[in-house]
Amino acid sequence: MTDIIVVGGGAAGMMAALTAAQGGASVVLLERNPKLGRKLYITGKGRCNVTNHCSVQEVLDSTPRNSRFLYGAVTRTPPAWVEDFFRQEGVPLKVERGNRVFPESDRAADIIDALFHALRRSRVRVIQDRARHILVEDGAVCGVAGEQGEHLCKAVILATGGASYPATGSTGDGYAMAAELGHTVMDVKPSLVPLETEGDLCPRMQGLALKNVVLKVKNRKNKVQFQEQGELLFTHFGLSGPLVLSASAHLRDFGKDAYRAVIDLKPALDEEKLDARLVRELSENANKDMQNVAGALVPRLMIPVVLELSGIPPERKAHDVTKGERRRLLETLKGLTIPIKGPRPIAEAIITSGGIKVGEIDPKTMASKKIPGLFLAGELIDVDAYTGGFNLQIAWATGRAAGEGALLFLNEK
Repeated sequence: MTDIIVVGGGAAGMMAALTAAQGGASVVLLERNPKLGRKLYITGKGRCNVTNHCSVQEVLDSTPRNSRFLYGAVTRTPPAWVEDFFRQEGVPLKVERGNRVFPESDRAADIIDALFHALRRSRVRVIQDRARHILVEDGAVCGVAGEQGEHLCKAVILATGGASYPATGSTGDGYAMAAELGHTVMDVKPSLVPLETEGDLCPRMQGLALKNVVLKVKNRKNKVQFQEQGELLFTHFGLSGPLVLSASAHLRDFGKDAYRAVIDLKPALDEEKLDARLVRELSENANKDMQNVAGALVPRLMIPVVLELSGIPPERKAHDVTKGERRRLLETLKGLTIPIKGPRPIAEAIITSGGIKVGEIDPKTMASKKIPGLFLAGELIDVDAYTGGFNLQIAWATGRAAGEGALLFLNEK
């Protein structure tokens, strides 16, 4: 019999297994994939945004869902601890825009290799098997039933991830196993996900990437839900890119509310300066068609869209543009508005919003309040954060807390 079985070889699972093994427990790590850390390979576009170089409070401020639950875990395992851990494991790190922390090599594989070698040194046994059920005897956890057979233990740490990127193994198995034991699974939705839009504006600009634009997302009451400057991408279904993924984490009521994206294409110019620029362009190109003049203002793919929204025929000569049309052109450049239909499917999301109800988990030890010997960690729990390394920070912190909690449970037994 093993002391502790960790189900799931992602960030939270590997940290939990390592913590428990370094504390003296015998640990088996069950992973359905042939390799550990499948999802880590694709985080940060294959570079692995390990954490965010910030304070505990900033992590909590960047976690819109149930941040108070994380206070203890993140305080004990703050970003500084995570950075020290990987440096001590031989991975040099660097800090980029937005305090995002990456390996200097820009290789996610370096992070996974460091964890794998640490696990091997700590004698964690890795078994490839897909867990199906948590075994219970006399009201307490006693093992895990997998596709390859039963694995007996004294405690189980469930860290199977959410339901995003199912190709990496995150297929929601953990929700089903926890629910079987009486846990409540809060509404599971995609987060950090591209957005589908109404109409044909985005498909007409498909493939166009914009840098240094300001994206605002407003709700039905015209209240700004998100505002940030950065990069976005027009696609056949709507909007994607870093700005849009960040915005999606702020939009939680698609069924109840109506959102729209408002894009400032010229954030460096206020309305007065932009109007002066338009007057100059129209004057200097007085005898040219507007479809040619507009090329100095927006990328080629945007020209027909911007002119259509401004009510200016493409063949209209610049000297024939009225003051009212110029005003509409300015308003379009400062606020290109696109109605949002909803998020893309959860399979395309970077993380899952929702999960095991936090009120059913001890925030200090990550122990289940429903059944002795069960611990939960990572994306499985109903907490999620914005993009920028915060979700991995949560995985490291809750994984370590679960490893320590399982050790405490064994000692008390």
